[in-house]
Amino acid sequence: MAYSDTRKIGPRMIAISSGKGGVGKSTVTANIAVAMAEAGLAVGVVDADIYGPSIPGMLGIAGDKPGMTPGGMIVPGQAYGVKVISMAMLTDDDKPAILRGPMVAKYLQMFVKQVDWGKLDVLLLDLPPGTGDIQLTLAQAFPLSGAVVVSTPQDVSLKIARRGLRMMEQVNVPILGIVENMSGFTCPSCGTVSHIFHQGGGEAIAQELGVAFLGKVPLDPTVVDCGDTGLPLVKAAPDSPAAGAFRQIATALVGAGATARGIAIPFNWEVAEGTGKPASASASSDGPAEVLTALDHDAIGLKLRWADSHQQHLAPRDLRIACRCAQCRNEVTGAQMLDPASVPRDIRLTRIWSVGNYALGLAFSDGHDTGIYTFKSLRATQGAEVEDV
Repeated sequence: MAYSDTRKIGPRMIAISSGKGGVGKSTVTANIAVAMAEAGLAVGVVDADIYGPSIPGMLGIAGDKPGMTPGGMIVPGQAYGVKVISMAMLTDDDKPAILRGPMVAKYLQMFVKQVDWGKLDVLLLDLPPGTGDIQLTLAQAFPLSGAVVVSTPQDVSLKIARRGLRMMEQVNVPILGIVENMSGFTCPSCGTVSHIFHQGGGEAIAQELGVAFLGKVPLDPTVVDCGDTGLPLVKAAPDSPAAGAFRQIATALVGAGATARGIAIPFNWEVAEGTGKPASASASSDGPAEVLTALDHDAIGLKLRWADSHQQHLAPRDLRIACRCAQCRNEVTGAQMLDPASVPRDIRLTRIWSVGNYALGLAFSDGHDTGIYTFKSLRATQGAEVEDV
């Protein structure tokens, strides 16, 4: 497995997700992280399952407490060449994390932004199962390069995995592919393969949804022992079929996600001061309609260019009236609560910032700054003719 060109691509944040628990998502994360590190990549893992962290135990560093740099940054744990941060490293083994949503978001921000990662090629985010607050927080706060969906061949697991995949698509996180875990058990005595949870479901769903099938990982009893002893399977049984599958998946992920590139994110553009404006991507004429490639602002308003070459010029007052935040729209009925007559005709944009991969945040001269404008909604907004952005 060679990664000679990887560092030209730059750091990537890849979410490892699943629709339901018990599919071996953390086992997949730990093993592909170690496989990448073996091949020379600088790899970090954020154990984003705040309530049920397991990555440190799988890597044998559950009892390690992180240190602090003189500058106040957290020093991550390290095992098998992989840097790790997890709630399991901040609390006692049997102490539950009793946290409400805002505190969970705060910890996630800290795990990514306040850890002394150094130079990384890949940062894997081991998500909890489901499509809840943690997934949405990460999608909104960070420019994820893509997501991997882990499932078993069971019909119920595959159906729920489909929901997780659709959730990531809705927030413009590219789906790098599907991993089918526990795909079959080979009897160590006779060599007979038993498909305990059926077979081929992951590959069929990947084909149906038009995403990559990254590989299938067979059941291996050694995985249980490895999880208990803190020795990843790729180290404990490097020649096993399962270890080979993990390395294959790691190799596939390195080259995945080479899709149309948009504006440089994250960014926080103070329009009035002229600081923080994002760099534009190369002009294109045949890219995805909802990939934003250029962003500018003038006396008329916001200028946008999309990857399919479509361009827009949107007035600040029109954008302010179109805001769909809870202050401006009824969250249940969608009815407008903002009186358009109350919006000044000379209202201006004062700040523009990125919201994950899928939206812009806009602040206006009237002080309003709580609206999230998805790329989809911006694209659908009617504007004036615009010269090249």
